[in-house]
Amino acid sequence: MEKTFKSGFISIIGRPNVGKSTFMNRVIGQKIAIMSDKPQTTRNKIQGVLTQNDAQFIFIDTPGIHKPKHKLGDFMVKVAENTLNEVDVIMFMINAEEGYGRGDQFIIDRLQTVKNPVLLIINKVDKVHPDKLLPLIDQYKDKYDFAEIVPISALEGNNVDHLLETLKQKLPEGPQYYPEDQITDHPERFIISELIREKALQLTREEIPHSLAVIIENIEKNEQNGKVFIQATIITERKSQKGIIIGKQGSMLKEIGMKAREDIEALLGTKIFLELWVKVQKDWRNREHQLNEYGFNNKEY
Repeated sequence: MEKTFKSGFISIIGRPNVGKSTFMNRVIGQKIAIMSDKPQTTRNKIQGVLTQNDAQFIFIDTPGIHKPKHKLGDFMVKVAENTLNEVDVIMFMINAEEGYGRGDQFIIDRLQTVKNPVLLIINKVDKVHPDKLLPLIDQYKDKYDFAEIVPISALEGNNVDHLLETLKQKLPEGPQYYPEDQITDHPERFIISELIREKALQLTREEIPHSLAVIIENIEKNEQNGKVFIQATIITERKSQKGIIIGKQGSMLKEIGMKAREDIEALLGTKIFLELWVKVQKDWRNREHQLNEYGFNNKEY
């Protein structure tokens, strides 16, 4: 009897900062999604591909669904909402520590028209006492008819294998869409820019809001020594933010570059030379032409 192969697209939705990117990086086994403890870190759909011997999971890590405050926010929410009817399964992820909030109801309202199975994924269970889980599950059960409810810890890996088995059961039989060694459909340029942006966000902590974009200006490979030369520009909205990113005598920019270089070298498997610049583009998140230039194209959605 011929073995069946299952494949499909799985959207990971949820409020900002519930651990969607941590989950993605856990199951893919390599860093493809930017992680930060600040909300709205992910701005584009990121497709992560996990291939097993009898299944292929194509994960779409969407921006956190939230009430938008600017055009970039509008774009991010549209991206997330438009994936809901394009996929085979939806993972609605919540943070066990935070519990139910108005933002969850905002998402649940948008799930009412969805025809495909929706799984409730309760993440960060390692952070709460087990006694708190049952009341939380009951609360969400009353709000929506979930196909399954699965508690996990994406960071620790608890119950993640069980979740993958549950997802596999929900996937239709289908082809292998991507080669088994491919882990994402994004070009390397995009992932490199995200890794630089992640380091800038992590190192500047609360001082810099989400007004950063990173543009890769140039990537060149030296054929003689195999080293890759990368030039990138960090875009900020205000002069004061530029000062924070550069730091005293360039110390912050140097540290951002050093930490980003480690991740980029792991991604590319070769030594790199990274040159970073910082540029101010006032109010870029509300300017259509700059959103398009930086890769946030509303017309596609």
